[in-house]
Amino acid sequence: MPNIIEITDFSDPRLDLYARLSEKELAHYCEPAPGLFLAESPRVIERALDAGYEPISLLVERRQLEGQARDIIDRCENSFSQEMNFPVFTADFAVLSKLTGYPLTRGALCAMRRRRLPDPETVCAGTRRIVVLENVTNPTNVGAIFRSAAALSMDGALLTASCSDPLYRRSIRVSMGTVFQIPWTFLDGSFAKCSAQGLQFLQTLGFRTAAMALCGNSVSVEDPRLGAEEKLAIVLGAEGDGLCAETIAACDYTVRIPMAEGVDSLNVAAASAVAFWQLRSR
Repeated sequence: MPNIIEITDFSDPRLDLYARLSEKELAHYCEPAPGLFLAESPRVIERALDAGYEPISLLVERRQLEGQARDIIDRCENSFSQEMNFPVFTADFAVLSKLTGYPLTRGALCAMRRRRLPDPETVCAGTRRIVVLENVTNPTNVGAIFRSAAALSMDGALLTASCSDPLYRRSIRVSMGTVFQIPWTFLDGSFAKCSAQGLQFLQTLGFRTAAMALCGNSVSVEDPRLGAEEKLAIVLGAEGDGLCAETIAACDYTVRIPMAEGVDSLNVAAASAVAFWQLRSR
């Protein structure tokens, strides 16, 4: 049976994971081993468990103990590696909102162990369509891009070191847990931006590279040469600044999405969905 723990002491150090540690502190919590992250809502937690992530504890609204969170509690208990009852912290909705600073999505939050990230070669092995994110620092955009990538048949994702972490709570929530379905990793820490060297790595693996950018020499996303490429890496940049000039120059294609008159661009997450749909492997 799980260990149901009523929250009465807000200073309980076991609640630090949910109430007092920043995303970066969680990520480095177990160094030199991989750290922790928080998955929110039963559906998202379920996807993390499906992907093999190990739960540490749950924070659950009391009315959900026998509601939407019941199956998740059972699954977490079965996945818990330690020889003790799985801890489930609980209280009423108002108490949990005060503890975490904002309402829980569907009344459940799970602390889970990170895993060591694969190397880029492993992520790219056997793939035909790769997403590359350069300096996308907004976790909402990262999560939305992952959701589109999963829905529209992208095979993997590579992120420069300056990108927001896909396992930050907001990214996970916005992605609806699809960050657990798409293989991904960070490029070497020296690649704060893609740079010619980073793109050459992809080209040595047989990928042609397509920079999504508004440039005079760009081709339409509907250009049939793009869809015909056996292996294609779709390179997306930050909201506002876009891709750096060096990255664009190093790519095989510069690609634009045709716009109606008077509109120059889409949000990077919306642009990613259009590009993934049009450029998916057929």
